[in-house]
Amino acid sequence: MINDCYYDKYDRKEKLHFDSKVVHGGLGCDPITGAVSFPVFQTATFRHRSFDISTGYNYSRLQNPTREELERTMAILEEGLEGFAYSSGQAASMSVFGLLEKGDHVILSDDIYGGTYRICADIFSKLDCEFTYLDMSDLENLEKAIRPSTKLLFVETPTNPMMKVADISAIAKIAKKHHVLLVVDNTFLTPYFQRPLTLGADIVLHSGTKYLCGHNDVIAGIVVVSTQELADHFRLQMKSRGNGLAPWDSWLLLRGLKTLSLRMERHDSNAKKVAAWLKTHPKVKKLNYAGVGGMISFEVDSLETVKHVLSDVQMILFAESLGGAETLITYPLTQTHESTPPAVREALGINERFLRISIGIEDAGDIIADLKQALG
Repeated sequence: MINDCYYDKYDRKEKLHFDSKVVHGGLGCDPITGAVSFPVFQTATFRHRSFDISTGYNYSRLQNPTREELERTMAILEEGLEGFAYSSGQAASMSVFGLLEKGDHVILSDDIYGGTYRICADIFSKLDCEFTYLDMSDLENLEKAIRPSTKLLFVETPTNPMMKVADISAIAKIAKKHHVLLVVDNTFLTPYFQRPLTLGADIVLHSGTKYLCGHNDVIAGIVVVSTQELADHFRLQMKSRGNGLAPWDSWLLLRGLKTLSLRMERHDSNAKKVAAWLKTHPKVKKLNYAGVGGMISFEVDSLETVKHVLSDVQMILFAESLGGAETLITYPLTQTHESTPPAVREALGINERFLRISIGIEDAGDIIADLKQALG
């Protein structure tokens, strides 16, 4: 007998606030056993009860109950139709760009994650796809750049690493006017602070490794879509490429999501304090902060200062990635944006004096004290 889990009646989830949705997820508990922690279905295959009678599951590459619970949860949080959980953020991005056909054109944020740039420049450009990089805050210039062959607008907001903010609603209107799909990378703000589909986007993308997981122990990617046509595309991509997220990683991400609201509040409040302090430091020459979320980037006075900071931080960790409980400081020139051409990096301001910091959930005073002693 199936137990009455919290979400057995799906209309209940619509009545909950976001903070409750992240805790209870899609089904809320296992409908068979009532397990409050949704189980890890660590299996490759599933038994059929008899000829022509299936449980609805066949093979974990195609569908797995743990991954489906994560996908349901992300669709709820992003207010979309259907979600898809991938083995990495890059795998999720590859499935998005899998929408492209020969000769298609894409417009992207000019300041964009280096891995996304690499996908475009090193893989899809060989399929005769064309890519234009623009400041997405310039709506007039954006509309002028749209061609008959334009298939996608790909927006990061805030951007990585310069923290530029784009008006998703305004861009969505332009996209719909020209019958172009709008994709938004929502990794930095998560659905706690920003819901692109509700603002008019067609596809929302995440590196689930970051804030969604929140503990630096999972590599994952998430896509949520707004239409059945797009859902059919991504389901086929996952089935054919075999890049769905494994059950254990799906469970870890589900567990991380339960504290998303609490963590994002702390990341945000800490970042506001750190940004205010950095702004006054004499060695900080330029500060980039969107005013919300946990990401900050800044330029210091010299390469020597960069070396001191990266070598001398103690509690703060010099490491790639972002969005975890720990504060991480990164050197984009050789880490996150090493795939971006030097001329492009320099034009954006990603130079040898440039640092990016992901503010964690530690005590804000301790983060500032560590930066203070490292900056000297």
